[in-house]
Amino acid sequence: MDAVSGLLTTQSVVAFSAGACLVALVTILVVLVRRRKPSHAVDEAVLEAVWVMSKAQVDLRDGLVQEATDKLVTRLLRLLKCVAVGISDREGTLLSWDGEANDHYVDLVGPVGSAIRRKSREVVSHDKLPCDHRGNCRMRTAVLMPIIVEDEVEAVLLVLGRTKGKRIVQMADTVNRFISTQLHAAKLEETKHQLQQAEIKALRAQISPHFVYNALNTISSLIRTDPEEARELLQDFADFTRYCFRAEGTFTTLSEELRNIDRYLTIEGARYGARLNVRLKIAPEVQSVVLPFLLIQPLVENAVKHGISGKPGGGTVTVTAHDRGPEAEISVEDDGVGMDPALLENMRDSSGSAHIGLSAINRRMHQVYDQRYSLMVETAVGAGMKVTMRVPKFVRHVHPDMPKYPDPTSSTTRSRRNLPPARTSAPVGS
Repeated sequence: MDAVSGLLTTQSVVAFSAGACLVALVTILVVLVRRRKPSHAVDEAVLEAVWVMSKAQVDLRDGLVQEATDKLVTRLLRLLKCVAVGISDREGTLLSWDGEANDHYVDLVGPVGSAIRRKSREVVSHDKLPCDHRGNCRMRTAVLMPIIVEDEVEAVLLVLGRTKGKRIVQMADTVNRFISTQLHAAKLEETKHQLQQAEIKALRAQISPHFVYNALNTISSLIRTDPEEARELLQDFADFTRYCFRAEGTFTTLSEELRNIDRYLTIEGARYGARLNVRLKIAPEVQSVVLPFLLIQPLVENAVKHGISGKPGGGTVTVTAHDRGPEAEISVEDDGVGMDPALLENMRDSSGSAHIGLSAINRRMHQVYDQRYSLMVETAVGAGMKVTMRVPKFVRHVHPDMPKYPDPTSSTTRSRRNLPPARTSAPVGS
């Protein structure tokens, strides 16, 4: 399965998981309401169930870590109003327990192991267990539910009830399905994060070795003639590589991304000299917009490498960012050699494209935002190229997580040539 279909599958299963959570919650409400008398007790049961399950959903975002497990069993004990609730790991070792009758866990080790091996529910009657407090022990039934995620047992849920019958089994089964769904969603979120990291590694691998070689060659040529300029370029190069290969964070701010682009253009400017003109037009209102790391820099590299370098006399690269209400509009434009618009179809496969990762950038935008956000490419032979994207200013659970670097010296804005007006536009295929 390729990256695109993998992301679509992930999004589809997440949507299914959300629906499954809703079904599980409704089932819990039905079971709890049937246990209580009519009137205001019903409303209280509904509110209590919604509150407890919403808290449990937050606790399980990182899986069955110790703190989350401890909170979960306590909340389930309060919700189910049973004797005790416990959770063991996939080997049968007890992770957490809340309530009474904890001495019975030793007697339940065998049935817990059976539930793990068979991947099926085990129901144990108190009458079949040894008990030193038979007159005072309130446990009547133990329901052991294997928590299965992607056909593998992740843990076992233990619910010890005060009564025998189907009701306690039904409640345990419903709660178990809710926990399984949440753990499945947590695993999908981790898979999504791994896909994001894979995309970033691919982008890092596409940073041209020729750029590194040429940058170092340019710096070395200046050491004798202009050592101060060489020192500044070397610092820009160090900051550029440190940013591109940083270990933490998958998101950054537009201002940080533009600072790194400024470093890149400063280094390329030293190489191309007057052949490379640069214009940056950035609205202050959008500098704090959060977007995926290394989303824009590859577009600028494309403009220099494929647009300007092949044009006799060079040209201009223009980077703009405008405020568009709830969105920021960002464009990278060059007045270089351009390309045949029919070749845009080939960019559906980034490996077959001469331009760096346009479809990969498109996939990342769909992954973080949705299908409405795609790159728009305007180009024609001899008319340069303009790549435009729109990103929302605010996205839930998206925030920058990265070190801050010193502001570089701003690039000199040189004169800009007039761009040919004739262009053909088309969205990049996803």
